Amino acid sequence: MSQPVQPPPGNPFAGGPAGGPAAPYQPAPAPAPARNNVALGLVAALVAALVAAVAYGAIGGAIEREIGYAAIGVGFLVGFAAAKAGGRNPALPFVAAALSVGAVYLGQLIAVAVIISNTLGGSAPEILMEDFGSLTDLWKETADGMSYVFLAIGAVAAFGGAKKANG
Repeated sequence: MSQPVQPPPGNPFAGGPAGGPAAPYQPAPAPAPARNNVALGLVAALVAALVAAVAYGAIGGAIEREIGYAAIGVGFLVGFAAAKAGGRNPALPFVAAALSVGAVYLGQLIAVAVIISNTLGGSAPEILMEDFGSLTDLWKETADGMSYVFLAIGAVAAFGGAKKANG
């Protein structure tokens, strides 16, 4: 008659050798410290601002209205990109806020160009490039209080996004 197989002593799930003590706790390595590269942060914020402005303008032009949540998204994206790429430099949230105001403004101009192209024909990029002065004049005439509120919302979201990314 054969004898039953006995498992080795010790806890097989403890991580140590059978019968021996468990391996000592090894903490995960600390994440690399945030970079403090202001130039990289500025470039990332500028690229994010341009991409977000085009998206904001395309959405606003397609539905022919402004959306507060989209302005928040523009600002947060700009601030987050600046801080993630540039690190904890105290100037980056302020720069991101300024770039965000420019991005929301450019997005509003793009939205106006899209609406004009849908109404009168032509392409929005052509209208934007060839009639930029007329477009800004039209924006000044049609801008209401909410247009300025959206600019401010974008700036606040950028500042918060930069702070949130690092902390």
